[in-house]
Amino acid sequence: PSAEMITLMWSFIVSIYSIGGLLGSSSAGYLSVRFGRKKAMLLANIPALLGAALMGLSRLCGSFEMIIAGRLFSGVCGGKLAFLPAYAGEISPKKLRGFINVISAVFLALGKTVARILGLRELLGSQSLWPMLMASCGFPALVQLVALPFFPESPPYLLMHKGDQEGCKKAIRQLWGEGQHQAEIDDIMKEKATMKNTKILSVLELVKEPAFRWQLYMIVILTATIQLCGINAV
Repeated sequence: PSAEMITLMWSFIVSIYSIGGLLGSSSAGYLSVRFGRKKAMLLANIPALLGAALMGLSRLCGSFEMIIAGRLFSGVCGGKLAFLPAYAGEISPKKLRGFINVISAVFLALGKTVARILGLRELLGSQSLWPMLMASCGFPALVQLVALPFFPESPPYLLMHKGDQEGCKKAIRQLWGEGQHQAEIDDIMKEKATMKNTKILSVLELVKEPAFRWQLYMIVILTATIQLCGINAV
């Protein structure tokens, strides 16, 4: 193929990850309520492993289309990263919740840093090892797939969405140890009562709602600024 066609193909390979991310994030809210935080995170590992397999085998099969498909599936998994801070925040003690939410973003940046280091030509970025580099994204998914079943479901999810108070208490004891946790359960019940009077908006309804227009503008501007300010490089 011509140089222009190669540039076009690689541009498509790079950008299709964002399309997968849009698809993944659009369904994240529904899946987290339908299956629970834990099961939704387990399901998110499927496109991650599928994408890693496609990209890792692309050179062996001589197919750049497999890289495109693999990037799409990896993007779908990346779009479902909202599961992780939600689950981590809900299973952490109240006094550590803010710290846990912040540390998730720190590890996300750390993962990008590790990926850039592994992509150096002296490591996995060479002509012979790049398929291994592209397949390496499946390793964290495999670790999570093996380890996550041993963790309990989110206590707020069990109580607020399933109405399982005994399951909630059991999960809390497994996470935080034996002791008096009635105050935390009462807080979850108060939040549940508040949510009954709150309408959950879809993405389209949120965009169309005039009352949230300025908040939406602020979120878009802040998110764009984070991407453009160089913090990822730091």
